[in-house]
Amino acid sequence: MSNAYDVIIIGSGPGGYVTAIRAAQLGLKTAIVEREHLGGICLNWGCIPTKALLRSAEILDHANHAKSYGLTLNGTMTADVKEVVARSRGVSARLNGGIGFLMKKNKIDVIWGEAKLTKPGEVVVGKMTKPVVEPQNPVPKGVLGEGTYTAKHIIVATGARPRALPGIEPDGKLIWTYFEAMKPDFMPKSIVVMGSGAIGIEFASFYRSMGVDVTVVELMANIMPVEDVEISTFARKQLEKRGLKIITEAKVSKVEKGANSITAHVETKDGKIQTITADRLISAVGVQGNIENLGLETLGVKTDRGCIVIDGYGKTNVPGLYAIGDVAGPPMLAHKAEHEGVICIEKIAGLPNVHPMDKAKIPGCTYCNPQVASVGLTEAKAKEQGREIRVGRYSFAANGKAIALGEDQGMIKTIFDKKTGELIGAHMVGTEVTELIQGFVVAMNLETTEEELMHTIFPHPTLSEMMKESVLDAYGRVLNA
Repeated sequence: MSNAYDVIIIGSGPGGYVTAIRAAQLGLKTAIVEREHLGGICLNWGCIPTKALLRSAEILDHANHAKSYGLTLNGTMTADVKEVVARSRGVSARLNGGIGFLMKKNKIDVIWGEAKLTKPGEVVVGKMTKPVVEPQNPVPKGVLGEGTYTAKHIIVATGARPRALPGIEPDGKLIWTYFEAMKPDFMPKSIVVMGSGAIGIEFASFYRSMGVDVTVVELMANIMPVEDVEISTFARKQLEKRGLKIITEAKVSKVEKGANSITAHVETKDGKIQTITADRLISAVGVQGNIENLGLETLGVKTDRGCIVIDGYGKTNVPGLYAIGDVAGPPMLAHKAEHEGVICIEKIAGLPNVHPMDKAKIPGCTYCNPQVASVGLTEAKAKEQGREIRVGRYSFAANGKAIALGEDQGMIKTIFDKKTGELIGAHMVGTEVTELIQGFVVAMNLETTEEELMHTIFPHPTLSEMMKESVLDAYGRVLNA
């Protein structure tokens, strides 16, 4: 078999494997290099298994409030941590196998090992230095591995890993990253979560549902700092009602380790320090691109703050070398990586009308309880840009479906350009908003105006009706409030 390809993709996460499939569809001879497991962090350690954990937490929350639905449970509903984790890992394993099937179906060669860029158009693959994480999905024997491979186009899609703060480095026992937090061998009684981005808040929400005493420490003034302040403030109140303790404008300055516990020194903005002792600490202070040991320096690839610098089509400063996904910078989201990869490969293939990605139209979702979802500009950002805006709001408490579900705590906020009627931002908090947000994403992508949204018929009774009511509210025409 020839070791020459049209395209070689390094990394098989959402960006890598989707790009490989699209390349194959376009008739390009394609290979993907993977050192550990198909599907990358998202499928094996991020997006998918965390949602499986959060689903177990959701079921437990509903069971613990069964009486409010007129239901009586005989006995106490408890969580079996081993079974909860086993279900989550099983979901990942199933999808991991599915990626392997897609590679075979699309005639994409999978090369197992560590990739290194030695010169333009060449990838040297060495031995796998990391073990296969899931034993139920071992690397098949007799497949492509060590060797030198060539391609006219090489795409780096190596993803990212948890960022570590000096002096508070994760140790796998007392200080966890999301790897350990996702596979606890016991349920701690108390946890400190350092960071309130999507990863931190999702784990804080999960462990609180499991009955754990949770304290979240956030450096910024608001939790989920990228979200609209009004939405994050609402979410904070709901999380605190569930018993989470949240400390903002503070940082963990030091961690003392005991035999089976930690003591976090939390310093507030006024310089005061309080100590919190807990069983474990979860470090969720962001992620950084996997740019090391790839040979980027040898080729003179330009990087910035731990990520590869690219143009709107994934091109680096080295001809024939591209980068997509987390390793190419924020927002570090699986769906961004997938779309970025498709743009990159379609441009390589010479398709007409390929446009750079509009990052203002990338939705973000946080799957805590309550869920948070958004797209476009926050109210503050819109004002910073000097825009005149109209803002609409609608409460879950006024929606029949939300009340029937017993999920009447939430809100939807829409932001329009006052002069043009263009929808420039949408922000939500409440049950199932991660499913609702795509309606506004489609609307923004089609450059929909307020008039078109007002004349769109939404089915009744649904949560989606609130989307229209929020639009109507922005123009003083709300009907059901």
